Amino acid sequence: MTQSNNRHDLEDLTDDEALFEELEREEDADLSMLRERRIKDIQDELERRQAMEENKHGLYTEITNEKEFMDITTSEKYVVGHFYHDDFRRCKIMDTHLEKLARQYYNTRFIKINVMNAPFLVEKLQVRVLPCVMAWLDGFAQIKVVGFDELGGTDSFSTGMLELKLTNAGVIRKKNQDTQQTKRSIFQNEGGGDDDDSDFD
Repeated sequence: MTQSNNRHDLEDLTDDEALFEELEREEDADLSMLRERRIKDIQDELERRQAMEENKHGLYTEITNEKEFMDITTSEKYVVGHFYHDDFRRCKIMDTHLEKLARQYYNTRFIKINVMNAPFLVEKLQVRVLPCVMAWLDGFAQIKVVGFDELGGTDSFSTGMLELKLTNAGVIRKKNQDTQQTKRSIFQNEGGGDDDDSDFD
């Protein structure tokens, strides 16, 4: 009976060892699959970033003609555009904030255009006060920030204030953030209608 119990214990021990070995092999296979999937995800992300970098994502770039500006706002998913003039000090202040955000929000294209090179857009989008920052989502205008009034009315506003406005408009997003935005025409203001009010009246 003792030999029978010992043999039975040995068989149980052998079965347990075999079970542990099988579990370890399964874990190794699972870990290997996870590792391969993660490597593929990283490679895909690097390829996506490289393609975006080739399209000037992560940079704050100047566009010199209206057609290119319109092409970018209609072909890119997220675009922030600054209408500026070289002689306006506040436009240079806005540039510093947009440069910071461009480096931080890689999925959004940040561009600027001199109003002297964009008479059609200035008229159509009713750019009357500078600096003027507009943002587009899938080619539709989401927000228009005119001057610094909405940013605290001071030259020393924080980048975070502008960042919050653009985030709320859905044009700068953290990775995997998924929000729905109301689509509007490129030629409509934030309220949804054409704004005939002029600051020059």
